[in-house]
Amino acid sequence: MTDTPSDLEQQTLWTALREVEFSQRFADIDGVRTRLVTAGDPSKPALVMLHGTGGHWEAFSRILGPLSEHFYCVAYDMVGNGFSEKPDIPYDTFLYVSHMKGVLRHLGIERTSVIGSSLGSWVAARFALENPEMTDRVILISPAGLMATAENMARIIRERTRAVNEASWESIKAVFNHLIADEQNRIPDLIALRLAIYRRQDTRDTVGRMLTLQQDGVRQANLLTEEQWASIQAPVLIVMSGKDHKEYETTAHRVLEMIPDARALPMPHIAHWAAFEDPDGLLAGALPFLRGAADADL
Repeated sequence: MTDTPSDLEQQTLWTALREVEFSQRFADIDGVRTRLVTAGDPSKPALVMLHGTGGHWEAFSRILGPLSEHFYCVAYDMVGNGFSEKPDIPYDTFLYVSHMKGVLRHLGIERTSVIGSSLGSWVAARFALENPEMTDRVILISPAGLMATAENMARIIRERTRAVNEASWESIKAVFNHLIADEQNRIPDLIALRLAIYRRQDTRDTVGRMLTLQQDGVRQANLLTEEQWASIQAPVLIVMSGKDHKEYETTAHRVLEMIPDARALPMPHIAHWAAFEDPDGLLAGALPFLRGAADADL
């Protein structure tokens, strides 16, 4: 007689999505074939979700349903990532913002809130800085874009290059060991999906461009200065993780002090993927913030 797996061990990506009404398609965004998901009523306020380096929209699969009850949610594989097209150009934050604005134009969205994770938070911050008239509210998870440490850049290049060039279950799982603190949330579906992406020939061909922002000169040219962080006008909620790499935790604390209308959402038990590791905890702070609740409610 075999043991019965726990409910967590039996979870798949469809556990959270099976009752969610959403649409996935590929759209031509300024010449880039882009994997795009929408959920919710288009007449409601828009909410865009931006994943991290080498990621894909499923990083937000566990919060898509609850958020789509209140917002017109948009998630997509950013240019050069996931199953979207990977043109032969460097992928920096200026390109990612341009791609995001193309997605908004394609969907007829003139103003939006943004949830960004890691690289996505960097893109979200630049978008808010450069487009205040298009930005409602911003949530930064594992925020990046303030500093560049050689150790962290080298780590990302080493781990992601190996994961792509030696794509195997073990190499992909090793990536998620850093992204998600709780082993039970590193579900097989997630590893299998990333493995499928990293085994694609276009991913192998473009892994260097995917990691453009980990090159010192490029990263320095893309970092937001303290003055730029302080110029962000939109209200910002910053997720304060407790088990992430120190660069992200340090960035979270520093930009919290810089952004005029910023507040914190403490999540000491999570690592890099708050939206996947603890969707309920994130939503408890994110929903009232996005809907304009007072600071006292967070």
